[in-house]
Formats: sequence, C-alpha cells, structure tokens
Amino acid sequence: MFLENTVNHKHHTGWIEVICGSMFSGKTEELLRRLNRALIGKQKVQIFKPSVDKRYHDSAVVSHDKKSVNSTAVDSAEHILLHVSEDVDVVGIDEAQFFDEAIVDVCNTLANRGMRVVVAGLDMDFNGKPFGSMPHLMAIAEYVTKVHAICVHTGNLAHYSHRKVLGESVVLLGEQDEYEPVSRAAFLKLQQEKKGK
Repeated sequence: MFLENTVNHKHHTGWIEVICGSMFSGKTEELLRRLNRALIGKQKVQIFKPSVDKRYHDSAVVSHDKKSVNSTAVDSAEHILLHVSEDVDVVGIDEAQFFDEAIVDVCNTLANRGMRVVVAGLDMDFNGKPFGSMPHLMAIAEYVTKVHAICVHTGNLAHYSHRKVLGESVVLLGEQDEYEPVSRAAFLKLQQEKKGK
C-alpha cells in the first residue's frame, strides 16, 4: 500500500504522540521503545517524569519489565520547559496523568518548537473516569496509541485499572498489590460488588 508523504519540509514543525492505556498495558515499554529507536537514529532525546512517581526509582523511568532509562524528575509540567535543551529532537514524558493541566500547553510549546513529543500515561483512573489532562493530550496529539493489558479475570483485553485496596484518592501509586488490569465485563462486576458491600 502506498502512503503519500504529507510532510512539507518548508513548513515542518514537531508533533505529539500519546501512548495510553490501563496499568500493566505496556505504556512505558512502548515509550522506551520509541525513544530507543530515536537514539539509534542519532537523535538527541530527553526524558521527563513527575517527581511524585518514586515507585521504582527517584529519577529513572522504569517499566514493569524492569527496563530503565535515566530521566529528569520534575515537580510540575512547566519545569519541563526549564530543563529541556533547545537542540533536543525528541522529548519523552512518562506518567503524564500525574502532571497538572499545564502539561497540555507544555507539549504544544515543545511541538511548536519543532520537537517530537512522546507522552505516556493512564487514560482512566481506578473509577473508569478520564484521568487528569490525558483526554486533552489525546485531543491535541497527531498520533494516539491505545495499548491493552490482559484481564486477570477473563483473559480478554483489559483497558481498566481496578484498585484492589480501599481508598478514594484518585492518586495512589502502586503496583500489582494495589491494582490489576481488567476487561469491561470484569470491571462492571467488580464495581457492582463494591457497591454491594
């Protein structure tokens, strides 16, 4: 199949790619894969994550399968602009749902400077509601990839993150002891069981 080249190099700017899905769906692995390919292509890459995410490491971005890459942990989205180098080709941002709403303007600013911006994050919280600024990022992105885990109850594709522990705070950092990936059917059943308690 022939794909038309739609890049006008006289008027070329950057763009935004969003990788989203549930817990354990491979979002960070896909982010690291894309950034590694950019490095192979001799492009300059910088990676950022929210400083609140200290599950595996204070500053490194670490996937569930223990792949790791050095990054800069920042307290707010606007701090990314303070740390990003002008000559960077690709900016990676992990756990974007934990950033404040300024992350949308930050990503637009970087893309408008001619940078490729690759963002990964949860699209829904544990209640199945859109998470943070992720819906806005998905709306402004040129490319959106939704990845799926496998439901631990049904074996079907999972796109919900079920919280196994009590608590109503939207932000609760955790791993397999706190969360499990579930399908729509399993999520609905678990929600009904929770309401019945």
